[in-house]
Amino acid sequence: MTILVVDDEEPIQELLKFNLENEGYNVLIAFDGPAALKIVEEKRPDLIVLDVMLPGMDGLEVCNQLRQNPKLRDLPVIMLTAKGEEIDKVLGLELGADDYLTKPFSPRELLARIRARLRRIRPQVQDNEIIRGDLRIDLNRFQVSVRGEEVELTPKEFELLRVLAAHPGKVYSRDELLERVWGYEYAGDTRTVDVHVRHLRQKVEKDSSNPEYIETLRGIGYRLKG
Repeated sequence: MTILVVDDEEPIQELLKFNLENEGYNVLIAFDGPAALKIVEEKRPDLIVLDVMLPGMDGLEVCNQLRQNPKLRDLPVIMLTAKGEEIDKVLGLELGADDYLTKPFSPRELLARIRARLRRIRPQVQDNEIIRGDLRIDLNRFQVSVRGEEVELTPKEFELLRVLAAHPGKVYSRDELLERVWGYEYAGDTRTVDVHVRHLRQKVEKDSSNPEYIETLRGIGYRLKG
């Protein structure tokens, strides 16, 4: 999963990047608010660690803009600040922050809070099975069933569905799906993704023209409805 760290202090960035990468996360870095918002739009991280005291646009305004965007309002935000006043914490939470940590903080505590927050946005998983409503994906048997009926998928269709279902609500661009499902060295183009999504919908949706699960965001990509 990908974490965006937004902080204008390079030592804090390096500390967080080191600890997060040691835990297996991908880490993106931004020094200010506008850069953070641009990265969120382009990369769609799974969670943001956001400092309040940023130059120009502060973290509170960044959080407010995220919550005003229907596509981004559910993105988890953990705020960091050197301030300890209760009013700042209350204001951050009222603007939509999911959690709040005051500097100086323990990296271990931050990692624990990140893990707890990410667990809440993951789909229900039982015995290596992803369950999204009537959709069940058996990761051990490579089987998919919808409304109790098993559907036959090709290996690439299965992997495409698995990637989308692992992070419901997360939007994947066609290029991202090419990388994750077909690999970096794949020589095809993004129309390959569109074709596989169309075939996948024909197999798992009641009405492929009005999809219940796989949603198209025009000009952006695809996501499994969360």
